[in-house]
Amino acid sequence: MRPARPLSRRNLSVGVGLVSLASLVVAGCGSETTNTSPLAASTSGSPSATTSTDPVTPGTADPQGSSTTSSSSAVDPTTVPVTPETTTTAPAARELPRGGTELFPHYRLVGYSGGAAKSFGRLGIGDLQARVDEIEKLGRKYDGDGREPLPVLELITTVVQASPGKDKMYRARTRDAEIGRYLKVARKSKALLLLNIQPGRADFLTEVKAMSKWLEEPDVGLALDPEWAVGPKQTPGHVYGHTSAGELNQVSLWLSKFVTQRGLPEKAFVVHQLAPRIISDVPKIRERKGLQFILSVDGIGARVDKEKTWRKLVQPLPDGTHAGFKLFFEEDREHGKLMTPSQVLKLKPRPEYVLYE
Repeated sequence: MRPARPLSRRNLSVGVGLVSLASLVVAGCGSETTNTSPLAASTSGSPSATTSTDPVTPGTADPQGSSTTSSSSAVDPTTVPVTPETTTTAPAARELPRGGTELFPHYRLVGYSGGAAKSFGRLGIGDLQARVDEIEKLGRKYDGDGREPLPVLELITTVVQASPGKDKMYRARTRDAEIGRYLKVARKSKALLLLNIQPGRADFLTEVKAMSKWLEEPDVGLALDPEWAVGPKQTPGHVYGHTSAGELNQVSLWLSKFVTQRGLPEKAFVVHQLAPRIISDVPKIRERKGLQFILSVDGIGARVDKEKTWRKLVQPLPDGTHAGFKLFFEEDREHGKLMTPSQVLKLKPRPEYVLYE
């Protein structure tokens, strides 16, 4: 999964075509300094927002001594402590938003990805509740096999950055106020909130642990974006990031223990992949108690190309791994018509998570 149009206009092969990446735009991230530098000079003149690569740990004030949030946030953290409990009543203790403790095979996840800025994709365009209502309506088109659709908001919470920041990690963390705003709307509609991590030079486990406060909630899951996980001497957008089964197993082990110790229902553990090189050793990924591992195939292009990428990436799925499929409202349509729900459900194996951007 790309960071919903946040990087330079650099054509990068994704196995099924080319993706044009725009300049970084972040809303609702921790702020001390302004970071609007693009990854390529060709992006000059693109819209920008105040951002920072300084880590902002959930539950703490910003470096200037007070919390701030984007103008789109409905929560004022200077007057209301932002905690998961203040985002409206949580689901029934230790249950998923629409009941039960197991995701599959009862549910099929259908959602939008993005963030607070319009440039982050469909989830960040217009009224958030209207977007969730769209997801609900779209999900009904995926219930032909008897599965109950469960709406998902996949929010980019650790956002890859165009410049390194003081800690040289090339990432910023979204403020609690903004995460709380999305969780509030998700809960109103009994939907899942997934926290998407684009780590830059940071490691996944560190960034996941930074979201512990939110992961304690029964209706909050996790999504990792290894396309934006680069090495200590690499720059996001200049090279493709990648991860290994070993690193994913490290994260899943920690999260599995976290879920078990707190008696939480199953959590969705999504990993996005648009080409084989992003995760070269998928068969070594381990199944974990309390987690449902979902490999989301993110190829962009015409239907025939997306299906070709799908077949290539889902063949080595290990036991206990579920398949996800992503569609792009804009980029896919540059190559033809957007695949319909009935066409998506004809894929084998049938996707258990369908994500739109």
